[in-house]
Amino acid sequence: MKAIYTNKQLMQMLCQYARDILDSEGMKLQAGFVQHGAVSTYQHSVSVALCSMRLALRLGLEVDMRSMVRGALLHDYFLYDWHDPDVCPRFHGYTHPKTALENAERDFKLNDIERDIIIKHMFPLTPVPPRYAESMLVTVADKLCAARETLAVKIPTKFKLKQNHNGLY
Repeated sequence: MKAIYTNKQLMQMLCQYARDILDSEGMKLQAGFVQHGAVSTYQHSVSVALCSMRLALRLGLEVDMRSMVRGALLHDYFLYDWHDPDVCPRFHGYTHPKTALENAERDFKLNDIERDIIIKHMFPLTPVPPRYAESMLVTVADKLCAARETLAVKIPTKFKLKQNHNGLY
């Protein structure tokens, strides 16, 4: 039988696995950049991590939850406003995974699953498919969250984030 986790339990798990990422200067910077619609890159990354967790749990998949959460949080760790033509590289959609990986490797110790999640999350826009189940789950979760954010569909209460000056609570 599949375990059922409350929203609070999922947030606690996320924070347990990635408090260092959530509290990092890079993620604080991400909180100031719009990703899709009115959603910050920070909020988008947390939503993708939570969605990935829910998918894995609902599908009953055995995954490295810690690596999946950390990779999901860092998948868009490119650290610039992609809406600003003065700082955004040309072909952002194709190039930002490499930039995100370089920044994440500079700021955190990553394992192979985390690297794969970050570099391949734009599949099929980028040609090499994800190698791990965790990478595929984050890729799917990223598309689901991006569509919801871009289309400004009302976000269900269970996915809403609360933020204070110290990050999530």
